Amino acid sequence: MTTENAVEGAHHAPTSIEYIQHHLSHLKSADGTFNLDTFWVSAILGFIFLGVFYLAARRATAGVPGKLQNFVEAVMDLVNEVVNSAFHAKSKVIAPLAITIFCWVWLMNAMDFLPVDLLPQILSNFGVHKLRVVPTADVNHTFGMSFGVMLCIIGFSIKAKGLGGWGKELFTAPFHAHGFMAVVLAPVNFIFQMIELLAKPLSLSLRLFGNMYAGELLFILIALLPWWAQWLLGGPWVIFHILVVTLQAFVFMALTVVYLSLAVEKH
Repeated sequence: MTTENAVEGAHHAPTSIEYIQHHLSHLKSADGTFNLDTFWVSAILGFIFLGVFYLAARRATAGVPGKLQNFVEAVMDLVNEVVNSAFHAKSKVIAPLAITIFCWVWLMNAMDFLPVDLLPQILSNFGVHKLRVVPTADVNHTFGMSFGVMLCIIGFSIKAKGLGGWGKELFTAPFHAHGFMAVVLAPVNFIFQMIELLAKPLSLSLRLFGNMYAGELLFILIALLPWWAQWLLGGPWVIFHILVVTLQAFVFMALTVVYLSLAVEKH
């Protein structure tokens, strides 16, 4: 092979498979075990959420509210309605937690609206050649959030029932009995309690990951089409995906509130 052919081969246009594999590859840490793009994108979006709400709180007025205040109050009213209907115990944590989950997850989901090649192309000029911009399309991140929800479930249960009461419930529910049968059913109850405890974060994480990964993959496939087909198919899909992004954030938040409500109830 001549030098000219070698250079030409080195700069050939990627095939469809190479294009998809490239866009589904994470920017990893030096040891290859940590997805840096997921961490930094989610962290930056988290700070953006905190900054916007802090700014809205600083500018809040009892008079005619501005557009930012109206928007923040609309989000808070939506979340508070869910919290009030699903969580009947008293807690100063549940409403801020629900608002944080909804807004943060929505922002991470909404990264799917950016053109597929926009941020990867920009960062490639700075030596970053792999980037996935939708943190919730990374199963490690959705599992991490769901694990945090599971810790909240355990914490809310212990706070409401006490450590002894929570431990007792693990062996006495859902099948209640007395005497010898209580001893016989204790292992069965414990197994069912562990299945229920683990199934909640598992379903949360896989539901969010599955929907967002499918959306990300579909946008990548649309980007492979001719420009006219991208406009023809991409526009309707973006409109539909707005509903998906919002619905998935709402479902993650609502189920978290429901699970925490069940955690404080005595069985």
